[in-house]
Amino acid sequence: MNRKQVFGTVLIFTLIYILSFVDRQIVAVLGVQIRDSLMLSNFQIGLLYGPAFSFIYAVAGIPMGRLADKTSRKLMICIGLFIWSLMTVISGFAASFTFLITARLFVGLSQAMLSPAVYSYMADSFPAEKRATIFSIYASGIFIGIGLSFLAGGTISMQYDWRLAMVAVGLPGIVLAPLVWWYLKEPERSKKDQVMGGSALSEIAEMLRKPSIRWHLIGFSSLACIGYTILAFAGNVFADVFNSPQYISRYGWFMFGVAGTVIISGKIADQLAKKSPERRFWMGIIAAVGGIPFYIIGLFSSDVSIAFVCMGAGVLISSSYNGVAAALLQYFVASHQRALAGGVYLFVISIAGFGLGPPLAGWLTDSVFTGTYAVSYAIFSIILVCATVAVFAFLRAMKFYEKDAVIESV
Repeated sequence: MNRKQVFGTVLIFTLIYILSFVDRQIVAVLGVQIRDSLMLSNFQIGLLYGPAFSFIYAVAGIPMGRLADKTSRKLMICIGLFIWSLMTVISGFAASFTFLITARLFVGLSQAMLSPAVYSYMADSFPAEKRATIFSIYASGIFIGIGLSFLAGGTISMQYDWRLAMVAVGLPGIVLAPLVWWYLKEPERSKKDQVMGGSALSEIAEMLRKPSIRWHLIGFSSLACIGYTILAFAGNVFADVFNSPQYISRYGWFMFGVAGTVIISGKIADQLAKKSPERRFWMGIIAAVGGIPFYIIGLFSSDVSIAFVCMGAGVLISSSYNGVAAALLQYFVASHQRALAGGVYLFVISIAGFGLGPPLAGWLTDSVFTGTYAVSYAIFSIILVCATVAVFAFLRAMKFYEKDAVIESV
């Protein structure tokens, strides 16, 4: 690929990723309105944001990854984009919790087609020594998308209602899908890659025999649990603790900042790797511990402005790992396993992030902690435990890096 093609391809993948996160995050942004409109509990909102999406997304990610290693990645990306966008639009017409759950299942299934295919596409198309940077540019779409979901979805819902917000954020993907099909060119696979590989289960077992991969998945799934819990219940902090729901949409501005810190983290990781490749894991350690002081102040402040700034500062650091996490895994697997490895990664972080964090926080808020700051205590409990696990896991992963790596980049 020439520079123009590289730029265009990365840009379009990032745009698709932005839309995917607008559509998956919009439930958290609109959670309070949906809860009140359909008379749901905090636990049900946690289920809607978490397991209803994440379990099908996680389970489907592995077969979708296998499929992407064997078939057209371009086709999978386009089909997934169209289906999840359509399901988001349909969600705007929901009249019950069951209706929303069903639509979210389809969103999860179709979004599972995206990242495994993109990871494989990019790993085949771009040089290994720039992989953390390229993957981090793609991962920045997570937070641009989340930011747009807060700003656009929050603004539309406050001016009109949550139903119109759902329709508005889903329509762009329906329009974009045919344009993506026209632009993307499927990378050629070597004949060796087309014939190699056993069953998906045998190859997953082969991957998991490597200690670096196991510790990688434990560490980054712990960080995902922190991130998705905060994103799911930041709105509850502003609405329930401070009675200031207007800060929910404003919080989206920090997500744009996280897009920047994700790219910076990837660049730093590639620079650190010039001396020693395992040093890329240090970006995970920084993400695990760097945001804790800010969360302590923000979650338990008596001033909503201080809470807003500190929670925003915390998320800038604690979510900066995303591109590095996806890129790191590619160094431990063979080329014909790239999409499958992406599916395994998404499976693990989805179960821990979406599937465990938000519903656990909702349950702790409803059943364990009491008082004004109940949701703050619930969130911080999850942060503290997961950060400790993550730091230990990354230190262990670094120890086994040299032995387990398939590709040693600079």
